[in-house]
Amino acid sequence: MATNDTNRFQAIISHCKEYGFIFPSSEIYDGLQAVYDYGQWGSELKKNIKDNWWKSMTQMHDNIVGVDASIFMHPTTWKASGHVDNFSDPMIDNKDSKKRYRVDHLIETFADDLKAKGETQKAENLLDEMNALLAKDDYAGLKNLIEENKIACSISKTCNWTEIRQFNLMFSTQLGSVAEDASEIYLRPETAQGIFVNFLNVQKTGRMKIPFGIAQIGKAFRNEIVARQFLFRMREFEQMEMQ
Repeated sequence: MATNDTNRFQAIISHCKEYGFIFPSSEIYDGLQAVYDYGQWGSELKKNIKDNWWKSMTQMHDNIVGVDASIFMHPTTWKASGHVDNFSDPMIDNKDSKKRYRVDHLIETFADDLKAKGETQKAENLLDEMNALLAKDDYAGLKNLIEENKIACSISKTCNWTEIRQFNLMFSTQLGSVAEDASEIYLRPETAQGIFVNFLNVQKTGRMKIPFGIAQIGKAFRNEIVARQFLFRMREFEQMEMQ
């Protein structure tokens, strides 16, 4: 991000806090990264947006209805949808700075630097090779790509990297009163699955004729390893979607 854009972005963040729109969560205890509270004006603004979206999406259409599905769902839901096996990102750590990077972000940032230096073709070739390796889940190849191009950590400026590992983006917790007998469940990473599993219930009870839509507004949670960009990449957020 260019310096002017960075300064402008920081000014927007400061303005949001100063005027009661957004506060860092639990700030008096040093806060929690990528988690935010909506202040007195932010909560009103968010409510107005949600109300307007809900009215325009459901109340103004005869063939679109709303649901409010629970955050907790049977874990088989996420297994069937592929989230348990595939909802993950390849990560790499720098051993000197201890900073963790998402592999594609690390390489893309390096490619942007190459383009800024006028080495556009080299950057394009690098990205093409990265995408091919990601498609094959070739993590050894990705690490070799990083090492061959001498891609360094932005903090330590070294190329002392760990092996690439997969990190699942779903938050898990235990359901049950006794730890030994508890079953693992997940905080939903998206709201769409609550719509899908209730399709038949809505269709039958509402006597809906296909095609019809189901809308929902609700909380979703993602264990973002590289959380950044203010409200644009949070660990707890709300989604408004219609399927």
